[in-house]
Amino acid sequence: MVNVVIVNWNGKAFLSKCLSGLRRQLYQSFSVTVVDNGSDDGSVGFIAENFPEAKTIRLSRNLGFSCANNIALQNVDAEYVALLNNDAIPHPSWLGGLVEALQSHPEAGFAASKMVFHDNPCVIDRAGDVYTRAGTAMLRGRGQPSDSYHKQEFVFGACAGAALYRTEMLRVLGFFDEDFFILYEDVDLSFRAQLKGYKCIYVPNAVVYHVGSGSIGEDTPTSVYYSHRNLEWVYIKNMPAGLIKRTIVHHLIYDLAAFFFFTVKGRGGDYLRAKWGAFRGMRLTLQKREEIQKSKKVRDLYIWNLLEKERLLPRLSRRLAKKGS
Repeated sequence: MVNVVIVNWNGKAFLSKCLSGLRRQLYQSFSVTVVDNGSDDGSVGFIAENFPEAKTIRLSRNLGFSCANNIALQNVDAEYVALLNNDAIPHPSWLGGLVEALQSHPEAGFAASKMVFHDNPCVIDRAGDVYTRAGTAMLRGRGQPSDSYHKQEFVFGACAGAALYRTEMLRVLGFFDEDFFILYEDVDLSFRAQLKGYKCIYVPNAVVYHVGSGSIGEDTPTSVYYSHRNLEWVYIKNMPAGLIKRTIVHHLIYDLAAFFFFTVKGRGGDYLRAKWGAFRGMRLTLQKREEIQKSKKVRDLYIWNLLEKERLLPRLSRRLAKKGS
């Protein structure tokens, strides 16, 4: 049995396709819970009228992606929990493919989907998550043809916009870190899972069609602030001490390059505000780090082998090319 959780904030325009996609799933042993983050666009009424099978948890205000998910996760009694963005439309074999993968791989605690662009389904949005030796996350397979990344394999992590988790694992980890509010919370969860010895399996036949940036946009003040504040918290909380020594220079070079990039884009102030926010939360972050590192169950070499080299110039080239398009 699976409980599918969808967090919604003013996403009425996306909900029909998302929830209709769930109705078409070949695997039918699941329930749906929509956590509405204080929407004022009529989302709750729309769900009640058109998708009465979905349970709705209505929050009075926007508590963020992490907190909204945690509210639903605390009451889950199913063996598995699937998280799905409101702007993601699952292929009929999506959920069944994820469940089968976790049943076939008891060493895996969670499973990542193949996410393709809704408006251009021949191109991959992401095929699981990558974490680099510069202490940053990357979208695995972004921009590659959709018929690539066709092998089921272990990866660093899963995007919480379309993933399946063992409920037991989530309880061990303590769910999402609510201080993140939004962005990088799934990278943090993936890192904590790996430190505990839970692997992530990428499932190429578990496909979703993703609109992307449906709620907060791309390179907006909100996205720049939360992504580049939370990026620091993930690195400080989770990177083992021995690996910080091997990665800190690369991390600082990335931070410097990102500052220049966002300055060019007119978001330099938002970027600096993000780093100040990260610094202000450092005391609590270090307290969390102490608990995480004390309870880790894998060797540093295992984590090191999960990390990929940071390809900074190609990353910047893609972003600048996108800006000019």
